[in-house]
Amino acid sequence: MKQIYFREKYLRKIRGFYHDTEMIKVITGVRRCGKSTLLKMIAEELLQVGIKEENIIFINLDKRPYSRVGHPEVLEEIIDEKTQYINGTKYLFIDEVQNVKDFERVINSFREEGDFSIFITGSNSYLLSGDLVTKLTGRYIEFPMTTLTFDEYVGMKKFLNLEVNPNSDQELIHYILEGGFPLTLQYQSLEDKRLYVSSVVDEIYDKDIKKNKKIRKKNIFEKVQTYIVNNFGATTSVNALCDYLKKNGDNVSKITVYNYLKILENAKIISKCERFDMKSKKSLNGEEKYYLTDLSFYFVKNTDNRINYGPVLENIVYNYLKSLGYKISIGKIGKLEVDFIIRNLVNDYAYIQVARTIDNDNYDENGKNITEEREYRPLESIPDGYSKYLLTMDRLLQKRSGIKHLNIVDMMLNNEELL
Repeated sequence: MKQIYFREKYLRKIRGFYHDTEMIKVITGVRRCGKSTLLKMIAEELLQVGIKEENIIFINLDKRPYSRVGHPEVLEEIIDEKTQYINGTKYLFIDEVQNVKDFERVINSFREEGDFSIFITGSNSYLLSGDLVTKLTGRYIEFPMTTLTFDEYVGMKKFLNLEVNPNSDQELIHYILEGGFPLTLQYQSLEDKRLYVSSVVDEIYDKDIKKNKKIRKKNIFEKVQTYIVNNFGATTSVNALCDYLKKNGDNVSKITVYNYLKILENAKIISKCERFDMKSKKSLNGEEKYYLTDLSFYFVKNTDNRINYGPVLENIVYNYLKSLGYKISIGKIGKLEVDFIIRNLVNDYAYIQVARTIDNDNYDENGKNITEEREYRPLESIPDGYSKYLLTMDRLLQKRSGIKHLNIVDMMLNNEELL
């Protein structure tokens, strides 16, 4: 097997389920983020622990000879043919399983035989909607993937013997401009990298968006997409989007805008981060933020390469936190806002502020640093004892109110988990 860069943060989440024949392992993520390669990593680890190669079955429904398989009966025949003479547990890997209509019935029938450990991948949240939920409730576990986070980007460059800038802040700029799709690293020029990402966007549109029957007005959908991509990290509401479209001569219903945003989410182009009122302990509908699943989407869709570090750094931190498996929301406490509240599976919490810097000469008449006060005040106003972090690009780190001030780059390169 060709040498591959092992993405440990995902493997360690899945390892406990390698031999589980009860739960179907569902790996989701935007196209070309590395799901197929993750399956190969899992297979290689199975071989390393003594599983026979004949017990590992791969079916990639996006590639020959299976790219035209669309009916469940055909998929069932293929699996039967490949496994009928194999003894012991069969490790079944099916890539892009949503290409087969009613695949849920087939997958579940083999799961019920009791000697199949099943791994499936898909590029959109169709995998976790509709029939899959109703037919497989309690029988699957989702493992969401992101494109390369900054730590993985640097790690993969080293693995491929590519030059890594010794100035990690400069390397972060390369990451921002290039994005995190793994295959971009095989191209040298930024222009070639952008062309590759553009082809990924076209593939997403052709395979995950264009066939959606809810898109009745393609020009409106493209305007919604452009607006969201251009305003990632900003508070967005369906009402505001409708007003924006109306000012530009397009009268669109709220339900249409909502559906179009959901389609972009399902295609994994954007990720919604809901706002949470920390006093009432309730989610605040209509005040969400949307982050890009990969920053390269922004640069491919725009001719302006200037970097607005505020939302860019938020987006990078958001995707890093997602890659660690945290649940993320925006915190609202009175008139103040905390960029992120993160929670793990055992309900530990932490609060995070993200800023480019607090080390500047922005002082008020009382000699207080306005930027520093703005970033610390929301965290200091939270009365509970959960961990609080301020993440910046500063090298000189502050100590104040028990809040942990970390450098964003170092945090990611050190693979720090905040919970």
